[in-house]
Amino acid sequence: MSRTVAAVAILISTLSAGTVHAQVRPTVPVNGQTAPQTQAAAPRSPASAEQRAAADRMDPLTRSVFWAREQEVDPRDPVAGVKAAQALRELGQHEQAAATAQGVLLVQPQNVEAMLEVGRAHIARGQGFYGIAALEQARDLTPRDWRPLSLLGVAYHQVKREADARQAWNTGLTLSPDNPEILTNAAMAQTEGGDAAGAETLLRRAAAQPNASTKIRLNLALVLGLQGKTAEAEQIIRRDLPPEMADRNLAWLSARTAAGAGNGTSPTPGRTWSSLQGR
Repeated sequence: MSRTVAAVAILISTLSAGTVHAQVRPTVPVNGQTAPQTQAAAPRSPASAEQRAAADRMDPLTRSVFWAREQEVDPRDPVAGVKAAQALRELGQHEQAAATAQGVLLVQPQNVEAMLEVGRAHIARGQGFYGIAALEQARDLTPRDWRPLSLLGVAYHQVKREADARQAWNTGLTLSPDNPEILTNAAMAQTEGGDAAGAETLLRRAAAQPNASTKIRLNLALVLGLQGKTAEAEQIIRRDLPPEMADRNLAWLSARTAAGAGNGTSPTPGRTWSSLQGR
């Protein structure tokens, strides 16, 4: 095949893929000449409520594609923007997630869900400072909502504003007593500060709640293991994880504990623990 033929084939393939949506009508005379008329294809409609509900049950990659298409249909759809940002964050594309959520705020400046996603995305990339303004605005707009306070505590902790972090979490717990997410965020901050015993107390409260997640129980296993309570830690890990993943978590925990004992310091968790959990 010659280069010219190949180029034409590529062009035809591109057009048939839908990058150009036009229909050619029969030619009509124009100033004595004939010229084709084109008509743009009808715009796509947003997905139905049932299709959106089904998409929410899919994996993050599938959701990111679905909600990106919904944004193409209607760039001003705030629900699609927030859902797309959430899926991108879960895929680890934190900067893109933050930008997507920020784009929603251009359309709806007081969209609290978008503000929360801005905060989550920046926290996830370890740059909570850039999410504080959005989270503080969400807190002020929804003073009875514990979620901005829970996230603010983490963002403040990342920028070493520990007193502000504790105040945010304490205020959140007054709104939602024994909330497992708030308790876990406060506990992991204590763990990073070397207070595994204090973190254990908070995580036991969190894990005892009916809506406690697997990740909360695994974080409890972490702080138990860091204190040498390996039997209970292993029991939790093997109950919540498949054997291969449990083995990796236990090996990592054993190595971290040995490293802390070897240098006389209290070991603290790193990102490796979260990645081993597979969350």
